[in-house]
Amino acid sequence: MVDTTHDYDRRRFLKTIAVAGVLPLVPRLSGAEPKAVITKPIPSTGEPLPVIGLGTSRTFNVGRDPVKLNELRPVLQAFFDQGGTLIDSSPMYGTAEDVTGALLKRTKHSKIFSATKVWTDGKEAGIQQMEQSRKEWGVARFDLMQIHNLRDWQAHLPTLKDMKTQGKIRYIGVTTSHGRFHDELEALLKSERLDFLQLTYNIEDREAEKRLLPVAAERGVAVLVNRPFQRSGLFGKVKGKPLPDWAKEIDCESWGQFFLKFAVSHPQVTCAIPATSKLNHMLDNMAAGVGRLPDAALRQRMIDYVANL
Repeated sequence: MVDTTHDYDRRRFLKTIAVAGVLPLVPRLSGAEPKAVITKPIPSTGEPLPVIGLGTSRTFNVGRDPVKLNELRPVLQAFFDQGGTLIDSSPMYGTAEDVTGALLKRTKHSKIFSATKVWTDGKEAGIQQMEQSRKEWGVARFDLMQIHNLRDWQAHLPTLKDMKTQGKIRYIGVTTSHGRFHDELEALLKSERLDFLQLTYNIEDREAEKRLLPVAAERGVAVLVNRPFQRSGLFGKVKGKPLPDWAKEIDCESWGQFFLKFAVSHPQVTCAIPATSKLNHMLDNMAAGVGRLPDAALRQRMIDYVANL
């Protein structure tokens, strides 16, 4: 999530769980066993992914400022400690890829699912950019390479297919964060074999439900959700509003968890990628990836509740 001052309920909840460094893998109730991290399978392979990942837009664009890097290190470590694996970035995000690589060297983790994007024009420029990204991350290969906002996809998609065949990347996909690309995305999904689709989806922006999510289901495409908090806009809407008592039915204790659990509970959504640079927000985000998720009836109740605030 992009940091906001509007999430009082998050802070109030987190003050009760004594954040001192990094919490255990998943929250514990008194006398209870830890809850397992929720995963969903990537349709094309069945490989499981935790439903909460990490975005880096804005929040990791800090250059090599040693103070800011030191502030981000425990944030990323908490992501790993809480069971996270998928990190998503892009050359579009300023220094975020370089920062991601620097932080990966400073954190302990058994597994990462590295996802980034190609964002330039022309085949050769794309190849050079992807190699530069790989060097900045410090990985042998990317798990997922995406074409950012469909930019020059006709040039890049054949390259990505070749790289996947050669084992240089594991999965390929396309992204959008703008509704104006939905028509083109739908046509592309129907005509090409892709592993991943990244799009905007949240409790207020449900445009993707009309066509893109059904097509992704038909074509066996995994879905990553960006802007699950509507770039913090949802927190402004619920500022000062109490969570409904029935949120306990889905093990939900903050508005952040409420919004994330809504997003990842859609049958076609594989993983949400909120971005944050704050440790308490990271811990709260990751808590949305354990416990129960809402069924269809409760999802509608969530929509109605927020709409009537």
